[in-house]
Amino acid sequence: MIIESLLDTDLYKFSMMQVVLHHYPAAQVEYRFKCRNPGIDLVPYIDEIRGELDALCQLRFSVEELDYLRAMRFIKSDFVDFLGLFQLNAKYVTIAPAEAGNGEIEIRIKGPWLHTILFEVPLLAIVNEVYFRNTQPDHDFAEGRRRLQAKIALLRDTPGYEHCRIADYGTRRRFSRLWHEEVLAALRDGLGTQLAGTSNVWYAQKLGLTPLGTLAHEYLQAHQALGPRLRDSQVAALEAWAKEYRGDLGIALSDVYGLDAFLRDFDMYFCKLFDGARHDSGDPFDWGERMLAHYRANRVDPRSKVLVFSDGLDIPKVMQLYEHFRGRCLLAFGVGTNLSNDTGPVPLNIVIKMVRCNGQPVAKLSDSPGKNMCEDEAYVTYLRQVFGIPATQG
Repeated sequence: MIIESLLDTDLYKFSMMQVVLHHYPAAQVEYRFKCRNPGIDLVPYIDEIRGELDALCQLRFSVEELDYLRAMRFIKSDFVDFLGLFQLNAKYVTIAPAEAGNGEIEIRIKGPWLHTILFEVPLLAIVNEVYFRNTQPDHDFAEGRRRLQAKIALLRDTPGYEHCRIADYGTRRRFSRLWHEEVLAALRDGLGTQLAGTSNVWYAQKLGLTPLGTLAHEYLQAHQALGPRLRDSQVAALEAWAKEYRGDLGIALSDVYGLDAFLRDFDMYFCKLFDGARHDSGDPFDWGERMLAHYRANRVDPRSKVLVFSDGLDIPKVMQLYEHFRGRCLLAFGVGTNLSNDTGPVPLNIVIKMVRCNGQPVAKLSDSPGKNMCEDEAYVTYLRQVFGIPATQG
């Protein structure tokens, strides 16, 4: 059994789920899986993935897990009470070979947002582990351990980086559950305070780490169907978040419509209200410079704000960004696949993205072409027009 706890997921799934419970309990959504690696044949593993899905849907939150969540300052008691009754249901998930017959598989999740939001991260972890335990049955982790210790030493022992801290964001694309735990234990023991925490709630509880996370792309995408009008959907999403958390969990995500559109909406009110912003596509140095300039233009001292970098980072890139922006703002770095799946074999680049909400298409138009997913090209064209996004973006 790959997933042993419903806490084995990213914290932002719970923070978003609480907003869904309180503000959008009737919302209906649809998610779709995609493997971005060419030539990967996942069809032989469909039955095994389904078996792991069925096991996932037998899990319930334990009393200890609920108490752990209840102790978080931003988690409300009625949400924990709801989780005490919660169980995932496999009827919302379909897994089948792609119609193209090219080895790709179709995974679709369709149902109430409140009852499907927790599928994404464990399902991706399941696909990863099933694939690697079949294609690398006798894998030797010696190379992974060597690489991991080199990364720890580079960050820990390089003069001038004593205050550079990283967090683990690697759950969804990890090589395996046991390897992920070994990585986190090594990071904790090797980096000490330079490990800020992990996005994985289960391992945060097990290993005494800080759980980290705020919101993801799906939250802002859903507001394309939930908000008052499309042009105001980004503002509506940020307003709803602020209403729920009253200043807590104040990191805004900047790349659902690209940085230009984000900065148009992220006015002085939001600059002062939110603690900072997270980068997840496009050039990180350019993004950071523009964010600092935007804060200054809105009469906010950038040194009081957090820039979170989380797009495909490795330790050398973290150190380059730290050196470039240190002293000019507060900094945070989330490292994912390069920590949890760097053992030799090429990692899978797999995602599950929301494609519909309340029967309407939703989309992300990020600053990195190739990251976008939408099943309705006419809607994407309309979205670009509404937000003034050039056709060359995304």
